[in-house]
Amino acid sequence: MSQAEAGVLSPPPARGRRTTFRATLFRNELLTTFRRWRTLALLAVLAAVPILVGIAVKIETGDGSSTGGGGGGPAFISQITNNGLFLVFTALAATLPFFLPMSIGVIAGDAIAGEANAGTLRYLLVAPAGRTRLLLTKYTTVMAFCLVATLVVALSALAVGAVLFPLGDLTTISGTRITFAEGLGRALLIALVVAASLTGIAALGLFISTLTNSGIAAMATTVGLLITVQILDQIPQLHALQPYFFSHYWLSFADLMREPVYWDDLVKNLGLQALYAAVFGSAAWARFMAKDITA
Repeated sequence: MSQAEAGVLSPPPARGRRTTFRATLFRNELLTTFRRWRTLALLAVLAAVPILVGIAVKIETGDGSSTGGGGGGPAFISQITNNGLFLVFTALAATLPFFLPMSIGVIAGDAIAGEANAGTLRYLLVAPAGRTRLLLTKYTTVMAFCLVATLVVALSALAVGAVLFPLGDLTTISGTRITFAEGLGRALLIALVVAASLTGIAALGLFISTLTNSGIAAMATTVGLLITVQILDQIPQLHALQPYFFSHYWLSFADLMREPVYWDDLVKNLGLQALYAAVFGSAAWARFMAKDITA
């Protein structure tokens, strides 16, 4: 038998099998996560927020009232009646302080602790996954949920904005005009930045999930820390520490609606999220590698 024939008849290399296994593990984890009723309920709540905001603005302006004026962040609401695309920015600004990170905290907090509580963690490790690969798969799945959750808010807001309000060229915070196509591009970029802004809380939630075998405890602790940090970020006496809170620069995405774009706070936000992801991701790995798996 020639070497070529032997190569054809021989089993695939170990690297190919490992790659296939990684893809299968990640696909199964995605399917498991997004099939849960809890996940679907969280996405439904997130999709409902833009609907409620859009209807509220429509009713208010229909009564001849003013929605108020302003520049960035939640003040985008003053522009919704002129262009429905601003509902995307408003919905993201409204959900980012609590609803989006709370959803991420629930999914991340349950990632490891939920498996331990259900008695399935040991069986996952019996397969040739390894603790490092399983942890990376869990974190990648949480990040996929970050992106999906953000896009759900953005797409829901875009659909509601198109139905209730006019669409067209829009005015940036700086007062310049951009086309509707460019506005859509910036809306997509803002959604991606918002999703990236959640990497820190995702890593923190995953770390907490490795500390306990109770999914409920891990979720509650993660959400509790989220609320605590949000409160501390509003106390003027802590101004020296606030730039290091993972939520401090979350609303910097509004700078993408300026002309030219202000990059300073955006870069600080993404750098801070990368730091949190590195620190708490490493802590989660160290804890999980030393964790005694009893269930």
